Amino acid sequence: MYGLTIRWSLMGTPTDTGEKLRAYVRDSSVERFTGMPGLVQKTWQLNDRGFFSGVYVWSTPEDRASFLEGFRANPSPVTQLVGNNPDVIQEWELIGVAVGADGPLAP
Repeated sequence: MYGLTIRWSLMGTPTDTGEKLRAYVRDSSVERFTGMPGLVQKTWQLNDRGFFSGVYVWSTPEDRASFLEGFRANPSPVTQLVGNNPDVIQEWELIGVAVGADGPLAP
């Protein structure tokens, strides 16, 4: 499978940025990505005043490339919320998954 990490720095953003990002994920982003063709899984990570990221796992490199092309062509709502472009856009290969006794992740 084919991963993608997109991360924005939150350094220097207003103190309520984390709360705005939580609301964005809860109110629109989860719904947007649920059931998306080619997407295996997406998670969102937040370190208040540190970073916000989306981590995607795609079925094929073509699915990942298609998403990334659209992402680069259209400003993300996250970019608008934090006031800057992502500082990391990294493609990678998923080479293993372990599910612990308390998993897998569920919505």
